[in-house]
Amino acid sequence: MLSKGPSKKELGDAGEARAAAHLLRAGLTLVARNYRTPGRGGGEIDLIMRDQDGTLVFVEVRQRASNRHGGAAASISATKRQRIVFAARHYLMRLPTWPPCRFDVVCIQGNSQQPGAEPTVEWLRAAFDAS
Repeated sequence: MLSKGPSKKELGDAGEARAAAHLLRAGLTLVARNYRTPGRGGGEIDLIMRDQDGTLVFVEVRQRASNRHGGAAASISATKRQRIVFAARHYLMRLPTWPPCRFDVVCIQGNSQQPGAEPTVEWLRAAFDAS
C-alpha cells in the first residue's frame, strides 16, 4: 500500500516548529502559537514572540516547495495581512498596556520531503505594518 505522506496540517505544523526554532535561536521567546480570534472570518497568528528589546512580534509562517508563483513571501495577500492585523489587535486588547509591536514573516522555501534536501529559512523583520 502506498503512503500518502504527511498531511497539509502536519506539514504546516512542521513548518511552524522550524520557524519557531529559528527565532528561538535568534534570541526571541515564544509567547503563543496559533492564536485565533473567535468566530468565523477572524484571523490567526502562527507565532507570537517577544524580541529581546521587549517588542511583541506577530509572525506569519509561509512554506512553499518552490519559487514558482513568487515563492512563500509572495503568497501573503492583502486579505491575509488584514486578518493577521485583526487578530493582533484582538490579542492586544487583552493586555493592560500595548508594547511596541511588529509583523514579521518567516519564509520556508524548498521541499523537506526530498532526501537530503533541507529547506531554507528566511526571516523578514517588519515585513508589513498595521495600515
